[in-house]
Amino acid sequence: MLTLKGGHIYLRALEPEDLEFVHAIENDESVWEISNTITPYSKFVIKQYLENAHKDIFEVKQLRLAICNAKNAPIGLIDIFDFDFKNRRAGIGILIKDEVNRGVGYGNEALELLIGYCDTYLNLHQLYCNISEENEASIKLFENNGFQKVGLKKDWNIVGGSFKNEYLFQRISN
Repeated sequence: MLTLKGGHIYLRALEPEDLEFVHAIENDESVWEISNTITPYSKFVIKQYLENAHKDIFEVKQLRLAICNAKNAPIGLIDIFDFDFKNRRAGIGILIKDEVNRGVGYGNEALELLIGYCDTYLNLHQLYCNISEENEASIKLFENNGFQKVGLKKDWNIVGGSFKNEYLFQRISN
């Protein structure tokens, strides 16, 4: 039986009460590089997004879940995007908001839970992610969870006036 609850964290749907948390993440310029964001989001826009977050993944082709700690506080977000039911594949993205919560296993546990959800409930054959060539922590996280580096996209993103390479990783299920 699959659960979206691990030993230290759990994944849950976004709630209206997550407005401040999501707003803080979406407007944190230090993470815009990984989300391809170039402009801030208003609370109004985030509130509208949260009001529609209940829509079915088969309709909107994405799902964003909050990563919560044992105290029921959100510490990050994990996403399924580009959901392609016909070809049984989707992209995955993850962000742990505060530095203090990074590198302690929360991201690994969240990724394991999401992979289980994708395998069991969505019956996906392939998961993929895009990771900056310089993001060693994310590369290690995804490689430790069965993702393989399959390509390098040269000069893929412009960050701070310089082009940066990005890796494509894939995880193929049987």
